[in-house]
Amino acid sequence: MIPYEFIPRTQPSAQALAIVPVLTVALSMLCGTALFFILGKPAGVAFYAFFIEPFLTSYNLSEIAIKAAPLILIAQGLAIGFRARIWNIGAEGQLTIGAICAGLIPITWPQSENILMLPAMIFVGTVMGMSWAAIAAWLRTAFNASEIIVTLMLNAIAIQILLYLINGPLKDPRGFSFPQSITFPEVALYPLLIKDSFLRANVSIYLVLALSLLAWIYVRHSFSGFRLLVGGLTPSAAHYAGFSAKRTVWISLLVGGAAAGLAGVGEISGPIGKLQPILSPAYGFAAIIVAFLGGLNPIGIVIAGFFMAVIYVGADGAVLQAGLPASAPIVFQGFILIFYLASHTLVNFKLRRIGETKEAT
Repeated sequence: MIPYEFIPRTQPSAQALAIVPVLTVALSMLCGTALFFILGKPAGVAFYAFFIEPFLTSYNLSEIAIKAAPLILIAQGLAIGFRARIWNIGAEGQLTIGAICAGLIPITWPQSENILMLPAMIFVGTVMGMSWAAIAAWLRTAFNASEIIVTLMLNAIAIQILLYLINGPLKDPRGFSFPQSITFPEVALYPLLIKDSFLRANVSIYLVLALSLLAWIYVRHSFSGFRLLVGGLTPSAAHYAGFSAKRTVWISLLVGGAAAGLAGVGEISGPIGKLQPILSPAYGFAAIIVAFLGGLNPIGIVIAGFFMAVIYVGADGAVLQAGLPASAPIVFQGFILIFYLASHTLVNFKLRRIGETKEAT
């Protein structure tokens, strides 16, 4: 039996909270160095590829913007639920369903030049991502089913639906038997940040930053945002104050699903331009790290999202130049999450020997 217990701190230190992200990155790099040493790879070359090379070319900067957009968007939606202690682990599935349903529009009208196609895709993708999350919300509120397990299992179902469609009804007849849909028309794509350029960054990053501002206003300056926080932290007090626990579950999951569905539209209307077996490199899971690394704060999430995007872009160079296995960047992301959670826990709690009096601490 462990002879210690965690005791909540009455007032966590603001300075300690500010140090958490810095400490997280430092410890992650330390463990990353040890990992590279064990693998017999040069740590200096790997970290140079991870954190320096992404800023050296305009193409890499463009790729950072592409990858930061879905990470920030999904993390903003998840963070609202996480603040209320509603754990949506199904953003990957919600992204997939949003992309599938939005993609049906350009697949149905491939020759269309209607400028309303992209707005229609944004609407459909957002609503269907929200609807997919609503399954978990209903099961949680009606049967007290764990939203963690339900959303996680819905991820697998969404992927199977995608694979069935692109290998069957939605398969491109001229695609040389590749499992993919037709390429979408230009009106179904986000405009590029720089027209007629080889850079792939598009205007969706502006939409994401605007929604991040709205998230900050909602969390910091709205009664509904305060009600979600209270409902998650102290459910009994929330009940006596007239706050609905079921409402908290529904809003948390629907907002997360909407953000993930919109991110799915960003992928198929951005760098991909069609439906294919892999719509995201696990953005739905990486966004969980972004949300916590950003301290569940909308501004912090923007910074953390760009930081994680740098790691994504740098990972390709690290694999090629340092000879790292493809799984190494994923392990590095895991270090970030583990050390953030550990550091944040010690900020909000203190260790006390079991049986020790409060006066002694």
